[in-house]
Amino acid sequence: MEINQLLPIGSVVRLKKGTRRLMIYGVKQTDGKTGTEYDYVGVLYPEGSLGREGHFFFNHSDVEKVSFLGLNDGERQVFLGKLSAYYRKKAENQE
Repeated sequence: MEINQLLPIGSVVRLKKGTRRLMIYGVKQTDGKTGTEYDYVGVLYPEGSLGREGHFFFNHSDVEKVSFLGLNDGERQVFLGKLSAYYRKKAENQE
């Protein structure tokens, strides 16, 4: 998946086979327990954070429906540019 396809933080989504919606609060996050990187981390909507056990890591391919699209402004575009550069450099160093 391309970095510019990532949903903005604040987006509210329902996952495939999900029964509740999640609000994205972070992109390209690593699960501290497993070391696995995911496209997103989210919390239940509308409750928000209910502690560490209520934070859900998931990938873009897990999203079935976007109920609300978060803010996509110039600041986010600068962030996505930096994130793209980071992953390009990381890929080059692995070659």
